[in-house]
Amino acid sequence: MVERKMVSTPHAPAAVGPYSQGVVAGGFLFTAMQIPLDPSSGTLVAPDDIAAQTRRVLENLQAIVEAAGSSLERVVKVTVYLQDMADFPAMNAVYGDFFPREAPARAAVAVSALPRGARVAMDAVALAP
Repeated sequence: MVERKMVSTPHAPAAVGPYSQGVVAGGFLFTAMQIPLDPSSGTLVAPDDIAAQTRRVLENLQAIVEAAGSSLERVVKVTVYLQDMADFPAMNAVYGDFFPREAPARAAVAVSALPRGARVAMDAVALAP
């Protein structure tokens, strides 16, 4: 049986359902999908600004990764969910600020809708400490 450790931080949006912000298991951290919610207010940031939404999503992911004792440098895989692939270049520019070198593997997919009308969401897998 693989041991699991739940990860929770007030610096990322609280889980609003039966899931954890992150789970450490088998030497890896798996994060829940993050949307651009401000963790203090629980509101969607910048509904019409993909760059601001991308930044908030990555800040939320960073908070979870760091709460687990890891770092963005230890992220090995990210999945990006975009409501509109036309937002890819702007998302990619902000993403590069968070992963300036040795970027993790990544998939980017278009989805028909995201929770709360978000334009972007992401989840990640990182090496656990």
